[in-house]
Amino acid sequence: MPTAGMQAFWQAPGSASALRLARAEGIYVWDDHGRRYFDVTSGPVAVNLGHGNPRVLAAMREQAARAAFAYPSQLESEANLRFTARLCAAAGPGFDHAFVVSGGSEAVEKCLQFARVHALATKQPGRWKIIGRLPAYHGSTLGALEVAGDMGSGVMAPYLHDMPRVPAPLTYRLPDGHDVVSFARHCLAELETTIAREGADTVLAFLLEPVIGLSGGAVSAPAFYYDEVRRICSRHGILLIYDEIITGAGRTGRFLAAHHWPDARPDLVVLAKGIGGGYWPLGAFLAPAVMVEAVASGPGFHYGHTHKGSPLGCAVGLAVLEETLDRDLPANAERVGARLRDRLRALQPTLPLLGDVRGIGLLNAIEIVADPVTKTMLPREFPVIEDLKALALTEGLLIYGRRSYAGRYGDWLMMTPPLIATESDIDALVDGVARTLRTYADRLAREGRLRG
Repeated sequence: MPTAGMQAFWQAPGSASALRLARAEGIYVWDDHGRRYFDVTSGPVAVNLGHGNPRVLAAMREQAARAAFAYPSQLESEANLRFTARLCAAAGPGFDHAFVVSGGSEAVEKCLQFARVHALATKQPGRWKIIGRLPAYHGSTLGALEVAGDMGSGVMAPYLHDMPRVPAPLTYRLPDGHDVVSFARHCLAELETTIAREGADTVLAFLLEPVIGLSGGAVSAPAFYYDEVRRICSRHGILLIYDEIITGAGRTGRFLAAHHWPDARPDLVVLAKGIGGGYWPLGAFLAPAVMVEAVASGPGFHYGHTHKGSPLGCAVGLAVLEETLDRDLPANAERVGARLRDRLRALQPTLPLLGDVRGIGLLNAIEIVADPVTKTMLPREFPVIEDLKALALTEGLLIYGRRSYAGRYGDWLMMTPPLIATESDIDALVDGVARTLRTYADRLAREGRLRG
């Protein structure tokens, strides 16, 4: 008897049915009817190398034949040692150890647990609070939801201990009376105020996405914001944690987004998505030797799941990492990402629904509005994102977007193709997106629904 697939569990009411995947290669996927689609958002924002990379598939086969699994408390694997050494080297000074897990939510949880154990090891038992930002998303496990508050925290509220949150420095939908710089300064002041209100000696860490991903659509702050956050955290003895699940592994044009702001280096970094390239469920957090040694010489860190440090996962991760670095894909992301934004911005005067183009490297988003001058959003009853996703399919584009926080932070589509994308790929993407937006604007105008 046929059984229902996973789709039935997560499909949102009124959303388009998922395509049935037949195969994938490079930047494209094909459905079971033979139709080809450009994977515009890398699945989303995970398939950095594209699909079917021969080097990664060979590493997977070789490691699976040698040993696919090793229980971490009993066996150490060469694959884990090689991967973590190369990963830490790519991350640079101050990131000496990597704790490898099975994905982003788990990596966030383990990182926060490590931070707490470190506080105990260094005789700071009163530090336990994690300050987060709004908007933010750090995963769907309960600990991650406590800090971020997006995607299901309302439903799970009875299980959550609400952590303190401060505003994130947005750049498009700004409060009245603010520009980008003044609002970033306001966000910094709110961080100081929150630390004082909570009691600095109770705050363990400040967790942030250096570029806001799937909760706000590729938003980054002015450089001074990161430098000042670093100073504030250092002054109060608070750990600074970067969630680089989306931004890491070269997506922003540097291996870590943190490398864009070298004077604001975080204490801990969380990675996932791109480090596995979509080929294996893989996540990790990176820590400096001084913190690891303090924990190891004290209580130790005995928190991990069965597949922690998976030899097969680490072999895949190493192949993904070597391919990324050997081909200098971060540089390609920087180059073709600039072309993507330039071309979209050049088209803005001709696209009535295109309110904002933003991003860094190949982490980009476009915001959809009823009127670009007033930034008026389309009415809440319009299924804007689902409509655009369906129209994009007719253009051969597989896209992802969100109406985050019930529209509080706008309607937007991610523009995050694989890091292997060429300039001609970018041109095809932009042309398809432009046709999609024009078709939707024409439809709304015919129906009398497009008003400023």
